[in-house]
Formats: sequence, C-alpha cells, structure tokens
Amino acid sequence: MPLALAFGVASGAGATAGLYGAIFVGLFAALFGGTPAQVSGPTGPMTVVMAGLIAQFGQEPSLAFTAVILGGGLQILLGLSGVGQYITLMPYPVISGFMSGIGMIIIILQAGPLVGHAAQSGGVLPTLVMLPSFVAHPMMDALVLGLVSLACVYGTPERLGKIVPPPLLALLAGTILGVVAFPGAPVIGPIPTNFPLPVLPSLHLDAVKVVIGQAIVLAVLGSIDSLLTSLVCDNMTRTRHDSNRELIGQGVGNAVAGFFGGLPGAGATMRSVVNIRTGGRTPISGSLHALILLAVLLGLGPLAERIPLAVLAGILVKVGVDIIDWRFLKHVVQAPRADVTIMVVVCGMTVLADLIMAVAVGLVLASVLFVKRMADLELMNLRVITDRTGESSLTEEEAAVLGRHEGQIILIHIDGPMSFGSAKDMVRRLEGVSRWSSFRVVVLDLSDVPAIDGTAALAVEDMIRMAQSYHQHLVLVGMQPVVTKVLAGLGVLQLLPPDHHHARRLDALRHAAQLAVLTSEQPHSASGPR
Repeated sequence: MPLALAFGVASGAGATAGLYGAIFVGLFAALFGGTPAQVSGPTGPMTVVMAGLIAQFGQEPSLAFTAVILGGGLQILLGLSGVGQYITLMPYPVISGFMSGIGMIIIILQAGPLVGHAAQSGGVLPTLVMLPSFVAHPMMDALVLGLVSLACVYGTPERLGKIVPPPLLALLAGTILGVVAFPGAPVIGPIPTNFPLPVLPSLHLDAVKVVIGQAIVLAVLGSIDSLLTSLVCDNMTRTRHDSNRELIGQGVGNAVAGFFGGLPGAGATMRSVVNIRTGGRTPISGSLHALILLAVLLGLGPLAERIPLAVLAGILVKVGVDIIDWRFLKHVVQAPRADVTIMVVVCGMTVLADLIMAVAVGLVLASVLFVKRMADLELMNLRVITDRTGESSLTEEEAAVLGRHEGQIILIHIDGPMSFGSAKDMVRRLEGVSRWSSFRVVVLDLSDVPAIDGTAALAVEDMIRMAQSYHQHLVLVGMQPVVTKVLAGLGVLQLLPPDHHHARRLDALRHAAQLAVLTSEQPHSASGPR
C-alpha cells in the first residue's frame, strides 16, 4: 500500500491511481500469468513513463490511460505470438544502465516533495534546475517528516522489519507525526472510497503518435521488468515460469488497470521475494494481496488522505536507491571497458533523454561491440600455412605434400563460423600475405566452418577471384552441408570446376600438388591482378 500510494503521487495521476494499479494488475497478472509466486503492481520504471504521459496529457488524462490499455493489449499480442522467451535476451550492461537511470530519475523527481515543494512539471531537467532552490528553501515540517521516513526505511531493525515492513512503518510514523506535530506539511488530500469507475479511452489525431509510441514503451518495459522478476522467482523456487503466459497475464492486468484509471505495472521483484520468503508459491497469494488492497481502499480511504507527501517521497527515495545497480557499480573499475561504456551511455540517456531510445542505443552499441569481438575471434581462427611446419594439426602425409611443394601451395584453414564481421578483414589479411602471387595453388579448408552468412560467402567469392586474377588454382576442402547450401545459393561454387572440391584435406593437397606440377610446366604470371 505505501508503495502504491507513493507511485500514484509520483506519477501525477494521484494516490488512488496507484492503488487501482496495484489492485487490478496484481489480481489479473496473478490469475492469468505464468509465474505462480510473482506479485505484480506499479513499479518504478512504469511509473516514470506514466509520469511523462500525465505531464503531457494533463488536460486529457484519458489519453494517458488509453496508452496503458494499448500497452496491455500489445503485451497480450507479444505473449500470443510466442516472443516472450526472447525478450530477456538483453545484454546485462543495457539492463544495468537502464535500471540505474530509472533509480536516479525517481530520486531526482522526489527531491522537491521530500523538502515540501511541489514536484516540477516537465520531468528531470526542470527538477535538476530547481534543486538548488529546493535545498536553500526547505519547508521545515515536510523536511522533518521526510527525514523520519528515511530513518524508518533505512534504520528499522531486521527483526522488527519482518513483522512490520519498513515502508509501512514509515507511513504510519510519518502520518501520525504529521497530524500531531507537523500539520504544515503537504498531504495527499481526498481519496475516493467507492469502487473505481471505468475511464472511457479516447484518442484523436493529434495524440495518436505519442499515445502509440508510449504504449509500445510501456509494453516493452513492462515485459522486460516482469520477465526479469520471473527469472528471480525461478531461482528462488527452483521452478520454471511460462514467459508467454506471463506476458498475457501482465497484458490483461495492465489493460484492465488502464480501463479503471490505474497505473500500469509489472512483476515487482521485492514484493515477489517477500512473498516467496513467507511461503507464497501459488497465484492465490498474488490475488489475495490485490483483494486486501481493495478492502483497504474501500475502508481506510479517509485515513490515507492525511499521509504527508514528504513521507511518500522518503519511501520512494529508498526505492530509487535500491533500483540502482550497485552490484555492477562496485566492480566498475575491473569490469570490461566496453560493458562500462554501454552502461554509462544507457544510464545517461535514460536520465537525460528518452527511455526507449536509451534501450535502443544500448542494444545497437552492445551488438556492434559484440560483432567486433566475434570478428576478432574469427580472424584469430584463420591460419595461413605455407610450409610443413605451419600447422600442428597436419598429418604426416599432408605435411609431406606441403614440404615437397613448398612455395607452390598455400593452405588456408578456417576454424569456426564465418560472419559479416570478419569477412572483409579475412580477404585483406590474405592480400597482405608475403609473396602471395608466387604460389600456384590455393587450398581453402572450410571443413571446420559450421556456419557461414551471405557476406562471408561473398568474401569466399572474393578469395576465388583473387586467386584467379593471379592465374592460381583454388581447391576447396570439406564443406559442411549448411555451408555448401549458402555458397551454392549465391553462385560461388559455380566459379570453380567440379573436381576442385574434396571431402578430405589430404586429397585436396594431392590434387593441388598435381595442379602445381602442371602449372609449373606453363608460363606463370606473377604480375598481380589484371
């Protein structure tokens, strides 16, 4: 309840919207989801996106909730299409940077309410501009209550925390102090105590682009957040969740929440961990959590009206600090530079730019760096052998053939997959081989290549044409069926005579020896490419 109220206030939609989101997302995600022990509700990342929507459509909040409904519908489609199992295939530095950025956003946005000032419209940058003024002119009643809230969430003894959760203790202590001793602090204000009424979705041409764009953000973000929590639940319960069903459950919960004016939500890691540690293993616990919140809403609404905003801000600051990925930050000095770069870029863009753009840039950057690393490994697996001592894996017979024709036969052995990342560099490396033009036969050994893409296949064509330009014969060795299919499909094999392809390297070298002898009896051009 404290987190639901706090997220509701932080979003700008009101404390009630936070409770509605916790009720509907929690209930329907538990009933229809694929992670039995997971507890769902409003989360920090989803609240940050919703705050942007509310700020943009403050005069027409129904547009913001339309985005929530559409986001839920997209999650259902993702689940039905079976892509749930792929969503978690995201590099850890991207997740780390994104979550740390979300944590920083929450802390920055709560700086004003923590000291008694209203939250700034416009997001992070206007709040950062106003921070010096907030610190220089605090409202003392609110500041005291904010510090009490922080003291409760950080200083509650573990034994007491198992009986009364620290956020709830902060809520109770701060509210009582606010009523008794510090009445000047801003409070939540009126909260409806009746069952939520439907909010009819609306959409017009001016808002279509923004609403659909933010719906996609909510769907992707909620899916990633939920499935990562599902993995945590799996590790704790030694079970395996159903990713696609989980997305369907989360989508139903978010669609219903949006229809009733509630915040969007996702699987909440800390709530799920608490549920599991106290014995929750079935959807009953998640459903019961939502129903109890509904009972609290209907019966205790008037009491919640007196909760100071500074107390909720203190609770949310703790949430923001917990979201930051301290595990990665503690090892940032020793971590690979590429991973640190990705994390910093994504974190910075999350805080200062756009959430979905931050993830997109992070994914592109991680993919490019991954391709570069794989290309370097592929190049390391390319060996150019010109004599009998150049390759330890050669048999005695193979080494003998090379020894008898040293300077006439060059053997190129590639061990591992060939992809677009290394294709051009492989050709350049061969072009740089000393005295390349003096060789009469090139033996290209692809027997240890398990896979090849189109770009690499065209690089093989470049190797063949380079050999032909020097009037050299090129003999292929032992292609696997999948490699043969790609090379044949692109017409590469048509450039060679049918007898220039052998299953065994020894047979290819013997054929190369024959070709070297025949070629030596003919004039050989060493003038280079024509």
